[in-house]
Amino acid sequence: MKFLLIEDNQELAHAVMNRMQLDGHVIDHAPNISDAVAFSDTGDYDLILLDIMLPDGDGRDFLTRHRAGEKDTPVIVLTARSQVSDRISMLDMGADDYVTKPFDHAELQARCRAVLRRKARTAQSVIRRGNVALDPVAGHIEVAGKTVTLRNREFRLLELLFNAPGQVFSKQKLVDRLFSYDDDVSENAVEVYIARLRKHLDPSNVSITTLRGFGYRLDHG
Repeated sequence: MKFLLIEDNQELAHAVMNRMQLDGHVIDHAPNISDAVAFSDTGDYDLILLDIMLPDGDGRDFLTRHRAGEKDTPVIVLTARSQVSDRISMLDMGADDYVTKPFDHAELQARCRAVLRRKARTAQSVIRRGNVALDPVAGHIEVAGKTVTLRNREFRLLELLFNAPGQVFSKQKLVDRLFSYDDDVSENAVEVYIARLRKHLDPSNVSITTLRGFGYRLDHG
C-alpha cells in the first residue's frame, strides 16, 4: 500500500515511516499542508495519516478540502486533542479514524489495517478476472484454483491492473504508485515486476499486454 504521512514532527515522522516500511508499505512524507496538497493532487494514495497542528495551518482544513474534492482515500487523524467533542467533529468532517498522541506504533498499525480492510470489503472482497481471483484482504491470488502468494509490490502492481482491466498504465504511472518520491528507482524496475507477474499468470487466461511506447494493460479471456 502507498501512504501519505502529514506530520511536522520530524522525529515522530521518521519513526512512523520506518515502522510502515517494515510492513512493506510505500510512504511519502509532507511536513506541512502546502506539501500535503501537492502530494495529494499529483499522487494516488491508499491511506493518509494526518496531523492536526501543522506549521502553516490546521490539518482539518486539509481534510475538508480533501473530502470536498470527492476523494475517498481513507484518513486517520493523528491528534493530541483528547476531548470527545474534538474527536467527534473530526469524524463528522470525514476522518475514518483517529489516534491520540502519544500513541503506540502497534496501535497505529492495527488501526491502519482495520481501515484498509473496511475499504477493501466495501469496494469488493474478491476481484475476478478470467480464471484468476485476487483477494485484497488476504493479500494473495488464485490462479486456475491454485493459491499463489506474491511479494508486496508484485501484489500491489497486479491489484492496480485488476482494478482497471483494459486501461493502459504508463511505466511512470506505475512507478509513482509503487514507490515513494524519495526512492531512487528507474522505470526498469517495473519491467522486473511485470516479468514476475507474467510467470505467475502463465497457467491462466489472464495476461499483461505491453503496448510499446505507452505502457501495460491487463487482458483476460
